[in-house]
Amino acid sequence: MPTLRIAAAGDLHADERHGARIAEAFDQVANAADLVLLAGDLTAHGEPHEAEVVAAACARLEIPVYAVLGNHDYHAARVPELTSLLEAAGVVVLERSWTTASINGTSLGIAGTKGFVGGFPGSTLPDFGEPLLRRVYAETGKDVAALDRGLAEIADCRLRIALLHYSPTMSTLAGEPESIWTYLGSNRLDGPIQKHHPDLVFHGHAHAGTFAGAIGRVPVYNVAVHVMRRDFFVFELDTDAPGGQGAKLETAV
Repeated sequence: MPTLRIAAAGDLHADERHGARIAEAFDQVANAADLVLLAGDLTAHGEPHEAEVVAAACARLEIPVYAVLGNHDYHAARVPELTSLLEAAGVVVLERSWTTASINGTSLGIAGTKGFVGGFPGSTLPDFGEPLLRRVYAETGKDVAALDRGLAEIADCRLRIALLHYSPTMSTLAGEPESIWTYLGSNRLDGPIQKHHPDLVFHGHAHAGTFAGAIGRVPVYNVAVHVMRRDFFVFELDTDAPGGQGAKLETAV
């Protein structure tokens, strides 16, 4: 049975204090997975010296690494520098973009974007009122459009993954105070997922949320390390099974 092993994690919040632990975690995953997905907040405050910790760990891997950035990575307004450091280490950084690869004979497509805020039924930001508020709404709209476009571009791949930082569903936010759900994601992001039905969705950001959820029949996993309580989860996929139905959790790293 053909399989693909995906090691996923988000919210590393790396800085020099965590360098040794992060290096060890990446070294361990090297033999446990066929690829790594990083769901944003790679750094503590978005500083290049923090990104160097993650880049150094990724550079030692011989398996591919794909990542999106998170709100922490944007904090210092040095995203181009962070992206350059990660890409120099071999990381494919996705931001409102998509990529394809052939891994273990399986065509893999990943549509990636940070996502943004907006809330969920019962508490959503409207496209109304002050221009600043409408700019926030429009910014989320750009992520929604990019996710839709990316998932369309990878439609012919055998395995299709949506990689986000912010959550597209309430199902993985349970455990977080409902009063902050508006800032943890947006149900507008679930539109492209319901339209294109990727096999898996990964996100982070909700540190006190729930590990496993769904959008319809599409499995969604909140892989923030605070939720998983470990450095990585490895998902082993039966690449012959449709719609992520062959996914199972493997040994955590």
